[in-house]
Amino acid sequence: MQFQNVKTRVVRTVTESIVGADAGSKRSAEQSCLSLIEACNSLPRFSQLHARIIKLGLRNNPLVLTKFAAVSSELGVIDYASSFVFSMDADSSLYDAFLFNTFIRAYAHTSNLKEKALFVYNSMFGYGISPNKFTYPFVLKACAGLGNLGLGKAVHGSTVKFGFDDDVHVRNTMIHMYCCCGSAIEDARNLFDEMHKCDSVSWSAMIGGYVRLGLSTDAVDVFRKMQIAGVRPDEITMVSVLSACTDLGALELGKWVESYVDKEGIQRSVELCNALIDMFAKCGDVDKALKLFRRMRERTIVSWTSVIVGLAMHGRGLEAVSLFEEMIESGMTPDNVAFIGLLSACSHSGLVDKGRGYFSLMTEDYDIAPKIEHYGCMVDMLCRAGLVKEAVEFIQKMPFEPNSIILRTLVNACRAHGELKLGESISRSLISNEPMHESNYVLLSNIYAKMSHWEKKTKVREMMDKKGMKKIPGSTMIELDSEIYEFVAGDKSHKQYKEIYEMVEEMRREMKRAGHVPSTSEVMLDIDEEDKEDALNRHSEKLAIAFALLNTPPGTPIRIVKNLRVCSDCHSATKFISKIYHREIVVRDRNRFHHFKDGLCSCKDFW
Repeated sequence: MQFQNVKTRVVRTVTESIVGADAGSKRSAEQSCLSLIEACNSLPRFSQLHARIIKLGLRNNPLVLTKFAAVSSELGVIDYASSFVFSMDADSSLYDAFLFNTFIRAYAHTSNLKEKALFVYNSMFGYGISPNKFTYPFVLKACAGLGNLGLGKAVHGSTVKFGFDDDVHVRNTMIHMYCCCGSAIEDARNLFDEMHKCDSVSWSAMIGGYVRLGLSTDAVDVFRKMQIAGVRPDEITMVSVLSACTDLGALELGKWVESYVDKEGIQRSVELCNALIDMFAKCGDVDKALKLFRRMRERTIVSWTSVIVGLAMHGRGLEAVSLFEEMIESGMTPDNVAFIGLLSACSHSGLVDKGRGYFSLMTEDYDIAPKIEHYGCMVDMLCRAGLVKEAVEFIQKMPFEPNSIILRTLVNACRAHGELKLGESISRSLISNEPMHESNYVLLSNIYAKMSHWEKKTKVREMMDKKGMKKIPGSTMIELDSEIYEFVAGDKSHKQYKEIYEMVEEMRREMKRAGHVPSTSEVMLDIDEEDKEDALNRHSEKLAIAFALLNTPPGTPIRIVKNLRVCSDCHSATKFISKIYHREIVVRDRNRFHHFKDGLCSCKDFW
């Protein structure tokens, strides 16, 4: 009996030592493999890692597989990892939520495989694994990237079912998802308003959502509420707020945002600096944008491109060209976006020969195949310079069919330079190809008005009415005392409208005395000349300028933002107003900036 007990103890000891040695060996193998995963930074190493996992018998180790999946995501081979981890011979009993979350997150971050994030999410349930609160932010991000509201709502329902809908991180991503699904911005706002406690991410998601949809006034309003709530914004919030300022042309608000960033000690990351540069450039102070750019210790291609585009918009083409050359000398390789900015600069400043040269340089020196946007810049450049026939020849030699933007650019040039029959033909073709695009009808209508074919013009307008289309009304915004005011043609909604119209009438008299002749050809109505002059005086630009003259001290600059291209009469009139009232007037229209001073404009009529 005693011998039997000793024998049992010996067997147990030997067995435990063998098991312990085996466990130690497995731990050693696991640690070795995790070290290899940590150092894996290339596809050849990744293939070696895959082989090593199999050789060490770790193909069912959850921790190793999860790390393996994370590395595959960084190297852009998540599908490869997925086929290995979820293969037919894998031991699915070892799968857990953490492993699935890793794959969902990886697919959600891809540009073209976001649908697979939803597939992996649905697969979890097939394996009997329940999602956790970390699952849903990744799934919702994939829905946001797809812009699929139906999927997003279904996932929202699942968060409620599993009790994660009140988690702040889940709720934040849900707000982001609804913001990315266009028409669901109100759903996002309702979720946001229902939150008991919002963090800076919640506020940033809502602000960013409004900015993406062009609802910048709402974005600024939410930011102001954020300040009242006492929530400290981060750099992501400030980038979105600066984007809103850029969209609105709200320079004073943008300046305040810059001082707020400094006051709150918010880190000026490269992205935030780029947003500041873009804001100043597009809100009319390109010199400040250039100054900020010069102070940057680290510059990206976005930094350079933002300033080049800014200079282009302000008609400072030679400076844009000079900065582009400086960028090359600094060792920064231009990309296709930089060339779009450069060609735009040549277009806005009438630098036709330089534009032709840089267009050739793209392919010859940098092996960048011109995209439709580059061809569009070239057509725009030729059209602005009045070279309509050369623009037509250029389009005919393009390696692909011109898009509607290029053709509409050509139609506007035809109207401006008297090629009315060609403009009519192209407009009709545009309507045939895009029967529900209202701007095509407006172009044809304007061509007929220029030709004084009023009956044909009326028929075009009737066609628009039948299809339920309406011309986008011209509007002009102006920032005054941190408030944004918007005017439309003939606007009488402002409480000062009587004084504004009295000022408009004073402006008309003073301009007439100074020699201004109204460009009544801009009025697309079959009415007499006096009525046409009256219609021109009610344009939104003139109302905004009159409002500014009434409400700002003499001699101070006036800055306005027009949603459409400024018409030739308002352009001419603003030259006279700048001289008569001794004001610098900065106008940002859909295409560029116009700096009016002492009766001259920076665009030199290349607008």
